[in-house]
Amino acid sequence: MDGLFVQRVKRSGTQDAYRYFDRGLDDWNTYTWDDMGAMVARWQDALSKEGLQPGDRVALLLCNCPEWVIFDQACLGLGLVLVPLYTDDRPDNIAYILEDAAVSLLLVQDAGRWRKLAPALHEEGALERVLILESGNGDQNAGVQDARVRMVQEWLPEKGGRLRQRQGDPHELASIVYTSGTTGRSKGVMLSHYNMLSIAHASLTVLDCYLEDVFLSFLPLSHTLERTAGYYIPVMTGSMVAYSRSIAQLADDLQQVRPTVLISVPRIFERVYGKVKDKMSKGSAIARWLFNSAVNVGWHRFLVQQGKAGWRPKLLFWPLLNKLVASKITSKLGGNLRVAVSGGAPLTPEIAQVFIGLAIPIIQGYGLTETSPVISVNPLDNNEPVSVGLPLRGVEVRIGENDELQVRSPGVMLGYWNNHAATKQIIDPDGWLHTGDQARFEDEHIFITGRLKDILVLSNGEKVPPGDMEMAIALNPLFEQVMVVGEGRPYLTALVVLAGDFWPGLAQDCGVDPMSPESMMDQKVLNSVMRHINDALRDFPGYAKIRRVTLLLEPWSVDNGLSTPTLKVKRAKVLERFEKEVDGMYKGGPAAGSRQPALGLHLISFGA
Repeated sequence: MDGLFVQRVKRSGTQDAYRYFDRGLDDWNTYTWDDMGAMVARWQDALSKEGLQPGDRVALLLCNCPEWVIFDQACLGLGLVLVPLYTDDRPDNIAYILEDAAVSLLLVQDAGRWRKLAPALHEEGALERVLILESGNGDQNAGVQDARVRMVQEWLPEKGGRLRQRQGDPHELASIVYTSGTTGRSKGVMLSHYNMLSIAHASLTVLDCYLEDVFLSFLPLSHTLERTAGYYIPVMTGSMVAYSRSIAQLADDLQQVRPTVLISVPRIFERVYGKVKDKMSKGSAIARWLFNSAVNVGWHRFLVQQGKAGWRPKLLFWPLLNKLVASKITSKLGGNLRVAVSGGAPLTPEIAQVFIGLAIPIIQGYGLTETSPVISVNPLDNNEPVSVGLPLRGVEVRIGENDELQVRSPGVMLGYWNNHAATKQIIDPDGWLHTGDQARFEDEHIFITGRLKDILVLSNGEKVPPGDMEMAIALNPLFEQVMVVGEGRPYLTALVVLAGDFWPGLAQDCGVDPMSPESMMDQKVLNSVMRHINDALRDFPGYAKIRRVTLLLEPWSVDNGLSTPTLKVKRAKVLERFEKEVDGMYKGGPAAGSRQPALGLHLISFGA
């Protein structure tokens, strides 16, 4: 990986490489590849004085910024093993990772984050040096009385020497990425230089990227999807990467950066869709008709482009509908978007059809941290939005027992760090990695049909995949998060987190006080919620009937231990936290069922 970066600096030195918002200047600033190379050399000189040896583990706890790339490349060039951490992860989990990986050096965003983390660490751990990138309030000592702690501006030399490149086996360990697992402790996925390079290169055989492309990076670089697609691929192609200030400012950043490529997770598209849907519901009948017509005609236009449908006279209306509807939405994404990649979780067909119909080219991909991470992706010219695409070049796939998707590829991890037993469970002797996802093949495309561990088996033996039901319900902007429950039970129920922005409106419509906990159990509220749920599931098979619900207002988040940093709900933890509420839904009560939220009544919407 470091060799790739060195070659990019040599070939594209004076071209813009990274753009970021300088809060001191209150403006966007840009680094060229030469700038980046010089800074990597400075960091390498400083790191080489820390007594670190090739193979030693170093970690970083940073938001997306050029320093993330600089630190990564400096470490890779010295043969060090990078352990990326999520900035919004819990201190106890970060401490576990640092100790499990025996991390020697840690780079932290600011003094405040270090103060929160330090009490969770054991004094006898391997950590010998802590570097703080930003002092925060200008306090150079950062209020930390610890000999291990240094401020980066004091630690770095004024100038660096030559840019160093590791001379070694490409199959050597490059990074340990701890999965934000939904069950148990995080496991450290060991990835080699070859793992990550091969998958990044194979991705480019499906998705063309160009020197002129501009990526807007907002998913955490600790997420392997962003690291591969939003960092390593642009280094390969010489594209520029701009770092969003935050999710809260993403809408403004899209307008200012005007990206051509966007790497995202479905949750971002769901939020945009929810806002559009809410706006349409409050608009005039003509506005709704125009919007639906634009989506309908735009979708048929897409099918024609894909060779899946013939020309129809209604396509003559596309230029007008594009001007009146679609262009106004695409302009909010910057107006230059060439492709938007969705991964990390399933994208619902409805959302895909709406965005594609509005001329926003979304392609869905699939992968795991354990596969570096991409397994498959839809090409723009052979895009089957309901599928997760075609396997990358060099990636073998097959269907095993219980319809499980199995993968063998150059991207399959070296194994789990310090966990040989878990490695043997997921990778068989022939090198096939067992994904745990159920799938089917159709026209060479992969369709994910369920998750083995998530299948609910009712007391009558009927098997129910809850994922599609949950996604369908969550499309309604009234619902922030949904979990369908029913393992070993006679019927299905649901835990539902209402969106804080929409709960007051629902309460008003039902004539109840939104600040009163009792309102969550009001029969009019429950009936209204059940109508929304039944409407969302109207096209589902007969088994998809929710009989009772528990309404909550506090989102399942990293802070309360109910969600991973990648926004995946920890099902086991949620069921454990709300055990009484779940049991209550199977002991009679109101027809729709409800319990006062155990975590209290807090009008907070999830995320930005």
